[in-house]
Amino acid sequence: MKKMTRQAVFRKLDSLYERMASVYAETSAKIGFTCENCEDNCCTSYFQHHTYVEWLYLWQGLNKLPEAKRNEFIERSHDYVRNAQAMLETGVRPKIMCPLNDDGLCGVYKHRLMICRMHGVVNTLRQPNGRQLSFPGCFKCQDLTRDSENVPVLDRTPLYKELVGLEMGLLGNKIRSMPKVDYTLAEMIVMGPPDLTR
Repeated sequence: MKKMTRQAVFRKLDSLYERMASVYAETSAKIGFTCENCEDNCCTSYFQHHTYVEWLYLWQGLNKLPEAKRNEFIERSHDYVRNAQAMLETGVRPKIMCPLNDDGLCGVYKHRLMICRMHGVVNTLRQPNGRQLSFPGCFKCQDLTRDSENVPVLDRTPLYKELVGLEMGLLGNKIRSMPKVDYTLAEMIVMGPPDLTR
Protein backbone atom coordinates (compact mmCIF):
# COMPACT_ATOMS: atom_id res chain seq x y z
CA MET A 1 0.00 0.00 0.00
CA LYS A 2 1.38 3.41 -0.92
CA LYS A 3 1.80 6.10 1.72
CA MET A 4 -1.37 8.05 2.53
CA THR A 5 -1.97 11.41 4.17
CA ARG A 6 -2.78 11.35 7.87
CA GLN A 7 -6.25 12.69 7.11
CA ALA A 8 -6.92 9.81 4.72
CA VAL A 9 -5.57 7.28 7.21
CA PHE A 10 -7.74 8.67 9.99
CA ARG A 11 -10.86 8.60 7.78
CA LYS A 12 -10.24 4.95 7.00
CA LEU A 13 -9.52 4.22 10.67
CA ASP A 14 -12.82 5.83 11.64
CA SER A 15 -14.57 3.56 9.14
CA LEU A 16 -12.72 0.50 10.45
CA TYR A 17 -13.69 1.35 14.02
CA GLU A 18 -17.35 1.63 12.96
CA ARG A 19 -17.19 -1.86 11.45
CA MET A 20 -15.56 -3.18 14.62
CA ALA A 21 -18.43 -1.75 16.63
CA SER A 22 -20.93 -3.36 14.27
CA VAL A 23 -19.45 -6.89 14.35
CA TYR A 24 -18.90 -6.65 18.10
CA ALA A 25 -22.51 -5.62 18.68
CA GLU A 26 -23.72 -8.43 16.42
CA THR A 27 -21.63 -11.05 18.22
CA SER A 28 -22.51 -9.87 21.72
CA ALA A 29 -26.23 -9.68 20.88
CA LYS A 30 -26.23 -13.34 19.80
CA ILE A 31 -25.18 -14.43 23.28
CA GLY A 32 -27.02 -11.71 25.21
CA PHE A 33 -23.75 -10.22 26.45
CA THR A 34 -23.48 -6.66 27.80
CA CYS A 35 -21.06 -4.85 30.09
CA GLU A 36 -23.88 -3.60 32.31
CA ASN A 37 -23.63 -4.47 36.01
CA CYS A 38 -20.26 -6.12 35.47
CA GLU A 39 -18.44 -6.95 38.70
CA ASP A 40 -15.09 -6.40 37.02
CA ASN A 41 -13.81 -3.64 34.75
CA CYS A 42 -11.78 -4.43 31.63
CA CYS A 43 -10.29 -0.92 31.93
CA THR A 44 -8.02 -2.43 34.61
CA SER A 45 -6.66 -5.04 32.17
CA TYR A 46 -2.98 -4.80 31.26
CA PHE A 47 -3.13 -4.30 27.50
CA GLN A 48 -0.23 -3.46 25.21
CA HIS A 49 -0.79 -1.85 21.83
CA HIS A 50 1.25 -2.28 18.69
CA THR A 51 0.59 0.33 15.98
CA TYR A 52 1.75 3.87 15.33
CA VAL A 53 -1.54 4.67 13.62
CA GLU A 54 -3.57 4.05 16.79
CA TRP A 55 -0.96 5.80 18.93
CA LEU A 56 -1.20 8.88 16.70
CA TYR A 57 -4.99 8.71 16.62
CA LEU A 58 -5.10 8.50 20.41
CA TRP A 59 -3.13 11.73 20.57
CA GLN A 60 -5.47 13.36 18.08
CA GLY A 61 -8.23 12.69 20.60
CA LEU A 62 -6.15 13.94 23.54
CA ASN A 63 -5.32 17.14 21.70
CA LYS A 64 -9.02 17.87 21.24
CA LEU A 65 -9.52 17.96 25.01
CA PRO A 66 -9.29 21.12 27.16
CA GLU A 67 -5.68 21.57 28.28
CA ALA A 68 -6.50 21.03 31.96
CA LYS A 69 -8.21 17.69 31.26
CA ARG A 70 -5.40 16.54 28.94
CA ASN A 71 -2.83 17.42 31.62
CA GLU A 72 -4.85 15.47 34.20
CA PHE A 73 -4.78 12.39 31.97
CA ILE A 74 -1.03 12.83 31.41
CA GLU A 75 -0.45 13.05 35.17
CA ARG A 76 -2.52 9.91 35.74
CA SER A 77 -0.54 8.16 33.01
CA HIS A 78 2.75 8.92 34.78
CA ASP A 79 1.29 7.39 37.97
CA TYR A 80 0.08 4.35 36.00
CA VAL A 81 3.50 3.75 34.43
CA ARG A 82 5.29 4.03 37.79
CA ASN A 83 2.85 1.70 39.55
CA ALA A 84 2.78 -0.82 36.70
CA GLN A 85 6.58 -0.94 36.55
CA ALA A 86 6.77 -1.58 40.30
CA MET A 87 4.28 -4.43 40.00
CA LEU A 88 6.04 -5.97 37.00
CA GLU A 89 9.35 -5.91 38.88
CA THR A 90 7.76 -8.10 41.57
CA GLY A 91 6.39 -10.52 38.97
CA VAL A 92 2.80 -9.32 39.30
CA ARG A 93 0.74 -8.54 36.19
CA PRO A 94 -0.61 -5.01 36.74
CA LYS A 95 -4.32 -4.53 37.35
CA ILE A 96 -4.63 -0.75 37.48
CA MET A 97 -7.43 1.50 36.27
CA CYS A 98 -6.78 3.03 32.85
CA PRO A 99 -5.71 6.67 33.24
CA LEU A 100 -8.39 7.74 30.75
CA ASN A 101 -11.23 6.25 32.79
CA ASP A 102 -13.43 9.01 34.25
CA ASP A 103 -16.05 7.50 36.57
CA GLY A 104 -16.52 4.52 34.28
CA LEU A 105 -16.42 6.45 31.02
CA CYS A 106 -13.53 6.71 28.56
CA GLY A 107 -12.17 10.25 28.35
CA VAL A 108 -11.41 9.81 24.64
CA TYR A 109 -14.15 7.34 23.74
CA LYS A 110 -14.18 8.11 20.00
CA HIS A 111 -10.40 7.63 19.88
CA ARG A 112 -10.08 4.51 22.04
CA LEU A 113 -7.85 1.77 20.65
CA MET A 114 -8.77 -1.49 18.94
CA ILE A 115 -8.36 -3.80 21.92
CA CYS A 116 -10.56 -1.50 24.01
CA ARG A 117 -13.26 -1.99 21.38
CA MET A 118 -12.90 -5.74 20.84
CA HIS A 119 -12.28 -7.12 24.34
CA GLY A 120 -15.07 -9.13 25.93
CA VAL A 121 -16.57 -11.61 23.47
CA VAL A 122 -15.06 -14.89 22.29
CA ASN A 123 -12.74 -14.13 19.41
CA THR A 124 -10.04 -15.56 17.22
CA LEU A 125 -7.05 -14.27 15.26
CA ARG A 126 -4.99 -15.95 12.56
CA GLN A 127 -1.38 -14.77 12.55
CA PRO A 128 0.58 -14.25 9.30
CA ASN A 129 2.41 -17.54 9.96
CA GLY A 130 -0.95 -19.35 9.94
CA ARG A 131 -1.10 -19.92 13.68
CA GLN A 132 -4.63 -19.56 15.06
CA LEU A 133 -5.03 -17.77 18.38
CA SER A 134 -8.26 -18.14 20.35
CA PHE A 135 -9.51 -15.95 23.19
CA PRO A 136 -12.34 -17.11 25.48
CA GLY A 137 -13.68 -13.64 26.19
CA CYS A 138 -13.86 -11.88 29.53
CA PHE A 139 -14.96 -13.71 32.68
CA LYS A 140 -18.56 -12.52 32.27
CA CYS A 141 -18.69 -13.80 28.69
CA GLN A 142 -17.18 -17.12 29.80
CA ASP A 143 -19.83 -17.49 32.51
CA LEU A 144 -22.55 -16.70 30.01
CA THR A 145 -21.36 -19.21 27.40
CA ARG A 146 -20.02 -21.99 29.66
CA ASP A 147 -22.86 -24.43 28.95
CA SER A 148 -23.57 -23.26 25.40
CA GLU A 149 -22.83 -25.04 22.16
CA ASN A 150 -21.85 -23.26 18.94
CA VAL A 151 -20.86 -20.05 20.71
CA PRO A 152 -20.49 -17.19 18.19
CA VAL A 153 -16.84 -16.31 17.61
CA LEU A 154 -15.70 -12.91 16.38
CA ASP A 155 -12.88 -13.31 13.84
CA ARG A 156 -10.56 -10.36 14.35
CA THR A 157 -8.27 -11.38 11.48
CA PRO A 158 -9.73 -9.23 8.66
CA LEU A 159 -10.00 -6.26 11.01
CA TYR A 160 -6.37 -6.62 12.08
CA LYS A 161 -5.27 -7.00 8.48
CA GLU A 162 -6.97 -3.74 7.63
CA LEU A 163 -5.34 -2.04 10.61
CA VAL A 164 -1.95 -3.29 9.42
CA GLY A 165 -2.76 -1.87 5.99
CA LEU A 166 -3.42 1.53 7.56
CA GLU A 167 -0.14 1.27 9.49
CA MET A 168 1.63 0.67 6.16
CA GLY A 169 -0.27 3.56 4.61
CA LEU A 170 0.80 5.88 7.42
CA LEU A 171 4.46 4.86 7.56
CA GLY A 172 5.19 3.95 3.96
CA ASN A 173 8.73 2.58 3.54
CA LYS A 174 9.59 3.64 7.09
CA ILE A 175 7.65 0.64 8.38
CA ARG A 176 10.79 -1.47 7.84
CA SER A 177 13.02 0.76 9.98
CA MET A 178 10.72 2.14 12.68
CA PRO A 179 11.04 0.54 16.16
CA LYS A 180 8.26 -1.88 17.01
CA VAL A 181 5.43 -0.53 19.15
CA ASP A 182 4.75 -2.51 22.32
CA TYR A 183 3.35 -0.03 24.83
CA THR A 184 0.49 0.37 27.22
CA LEU A 185 -1.89 3.23 26.55
CA ALA A 186 -0.40 5.03 29.56
CA GLU A 187 3.10 4.72 28.09
CA MET A 188 1.83 6.12 24.78
CA ILE A 189 0.49 9.13 26.66
CA VAL A 190 3.63 9.66 28.76
CA MET A 191 5.85 9.43 25.67
CA GLY A 192 3.77 11.96 23.74
CA PRO A 193 2.74 11.63 20.08
CA PRO A 194 4.97 9.21 18.10
CA ASP A 195 7.84 10.71 16.14
CA LEU A 196 7.29 9.63 12.54
CA THR A 197 10.06 11.78 11.07
CA ARG A 198 12.86 9.28 11.67
